[in-house]
Amino acid sequence: MAKLIIYNHGMDSIPWGKKALALAEIAENRGFEFRSPDYQASNDPEWRVQQLLAQNISGYDKIILAGSSMGAYVATVAAEIINPNGLFLIAPAFYLPGYSRTEFNPQTARIEVFHGWQDDAVPPENVWRFCAEHRARLHLLDADHRLLSILPIMAAAFDRFLGECLS
Repeated sequence: MAKLIIYNHGMDSIPWGKKALALAEIAENRGFEFRSPDYQASNDPEWRVQQLLAQNISGYDKIILAGSSMGAYVATVAAEIINPNGLFLIAPAFYLPGYSRTEFNPQTARIEVFHGWQDDAVPPENVWRFCAEHRARLHLLDADHRLLSILPIMAAAFDRFLGECLS
C-alpha cells in the first residue's frame, strides 16, 4: 500500500523546518512517503492551494494532508478536492484578513488540530470555531504560534493520528 503525507509550511517558514523534520521522521517510521513542497515563491494562499492540487498523488492508497498556519489553511482548502484520509493542522490560519475562504468543507472525517493559547497571529477562538463546525479533535496548549515548545507532544499525537488513519 502506497502512503503519502504532504506537509504545507507556513507563510514565513521553510519547507524543511523543525516541525516538518519531526513529522517526517514519524511518517517514515510508519511507512509513509513525506513531501514538503516549497511555497516560498508566493505568500498568496490561493496560489499555494493550486500548487498543492498540482502535486501528483496518483497511485497512493492513503493520503494525509498536514500544514502549519497558512499551510494548514492550504491543506484544508485542498482537502475539499483531494479527499484525504486525514488532516493534521498546526495553528491553522482560519478566518483572517487576506484569506478568501471563510467556509470550509474538507472531505475527511479525521481532523486533528494543535493550537497555542499564546498565539498572537491566529486567535484561539478562530480555531475553536473551525473545530466546533467540523468536530475536529482540538489540542489547545500553552504555546505561541510556532508551537515549537510543545513539539514532542505534537509529534506523539501525530504518530497516534497516523495509526488511526491506517486502521
